[in-house]
Amino acid sequence: MKISDIDTGILQTFRQGAVIPATPLALTESGAVDEKHQKALVRYYIDCGVGGIAIGVHSTQFEIRDCGLFEPLLRLVSREIDEWSARQGKKILKIAGVCGKTEQASREASFAVSAGYHAALVSLSAMKGSSLDELIAHCREVAGIMPIIGFYMQTSVGGIDLPYEFWKEFATIPNVLGIKIAPFDRYKTFDVVRAICDAGKENDITLYTGNDDNIVADLLSEYKIGAKTMRIKGGLLGHWCVWTKKAVELLNEIHSIIESGKNIPAELLTRAGQITDSNAAFFDPKNKFAGCIPGLHEVLFRQGLMANTLCLNPDEVLSEGQNEEITRVYDAYPHLNDDDFVRSNLNKWLT
Repeated sequence: MKISDIDTGILQTFRQGAVIPATPLALTESGAVDEKHQKALVRYYIDCGVGGIAIGVHSTQFEIRDCGLFEPLLRLVSREIDEWSARQGKKILKIAGVCGKTEQASREASFAVSAGYHAALVSLSAMKGSSLDELIAHCREVAGIMPIIGFYMQTSVGGIDLPYEFWKEFATIPNVLGIKIAPFDRYKTFDVVRAICDAGKENDITLYTGNDDNIVADLLSEYKIGAKTMRIKGGLLGHWCVWTKKAVELLNEIHSIIESGKNIPAELLTRAGQITDSNAAFFDPKNKFAGCIPGLHEVLFRQGLMANTLCLNPDEVLSEGQNEEITRVYDAYPHLNDDDFVRSNLNKWLT
C-alpha cells in the first residue's frame, strides 16, 4: 500500500494538521474488550471532528499483543470507524500501532493493511541496542508494506534515543507519511525538525506533536532553519483521547491564528500552561508516568465513556493522590473539559 492509495480528502486533512487521539482500550471486568464502550469511544472521537484515530499504540497498552487482543481489537475499531464515519458523512485516517522486531512489525503491518488501516505508527522500543543501519532497515521493511509514521517515543515509557542522524536517513525512506515527535524534550524535538529540513523533505513529511507536556507551544512555533521553514501541523496524542472536543476547537483556533498572521494572544499562552498542568494530572510524571494510562481511563470513566479504569496489567492503577490531582484540574480549568458535549451525546454513542 502506498501513500497515493490513501483517499485524497483524508490525506489533505492529515497534511493540513488534525487531532488524532491515541485511543485507549476499554475492558470488561473479566478482561475482555468492552465492545460497547470501545465503539462509543470511536463515535465520540469522530463526532468531535478528529482527522484520524490511532489504535494499538502506547495508550492502547502494548500488552494487547500478549493476550491475543491485537487483531480482534483492530478489526473492531476499523469496522466501527467505517460504519460511524459513513453515517456522519466523514472520512478519517486510520492508524495502526506496529511494534516488535522486524518479523513481528511486518506481520502486524500486513494485518493492518488487510483490516483497512491507512498507515502504521512504528514503535522502535523492541529494537533497543540496534545500530542506526538496523533501525533504518527495519523501518524500510515496514514502509514496503504500508505508509509509515515515525515515532520518537520518550524513554520514560520505553522509547529509545533516536539521534539527528537517524531522522535524516529516515526521511529518505519512501512511503513515510509523517512523524510523531514525542520525546518530551525540546532538544530532541528540534533534532527531528532539523533533520527533515536538512534531508530536503520538509514538504513531503508532515510533523505531529506527541509532546503532551508542550502541545500548544509545539503547534504555535514556526521553525526556521537556514532558508527553510517548517511547522508541526497537528497532534497524535494520548492527552487528546480525553476532552477531545476541546482539542479540536483548540487546533482550529491555532490554525486560524497562524493563517491570519496575527499576534499570538496572551490568553492562549496562559491556556497552554493550564493544558500542561492538566496533562501532569493525567500522565503522572512525578511518578515516572506510572499512572499515565489509568489517568486517561479515569477521565473517560468519569464521563461515562468507559465502564471502569481497568488495565490489562492489574497492577497498573492510579498513583497515590492522582485521583485528587485530576479533580483539582477539573475544578481549576472547567473551560478545558468537554463534559457537556459528552453528556448530550453519550446515550447515542452507547446505543
